[in-house]
Amino acid sequence: MARRAADAIAVLKKGMAFDVLLVDWNMPNVDGVEFVHAVRNDPFYNKQVRLIMVTSVDEPNLMEKALATGANEYLMKPFTKEMLSDKLTMIGMVE
Repeated sequence: MARRAADAIAVLKKGMAFDVLLVDWNMPNVDGVEFVHAVRNDPFYNKQVRLIMVTSVDEPNLMEKALATGANEYLMKPFTKEMLSDKLTMIGMVE
């Protein structure tokens, strides 16, 4: 788990493969949308990793912004295992 976007990007640049990343909207220094944008602009990860934006902010325009930037789904906090499982199913990670 990375606490800052810069740490997560450094892990990705080391070549570690991930199928899905849970991205918090509120991170120190760089917000979740900026992180999603950075991942989607990386030639290696831009389409391979699925991104789920996680936040406690319930504003439709922010959800739209996250999805438009490249997040595959949006998950509201607090969430349950079942809610996460539903989102993973929606993005094709679980049958």
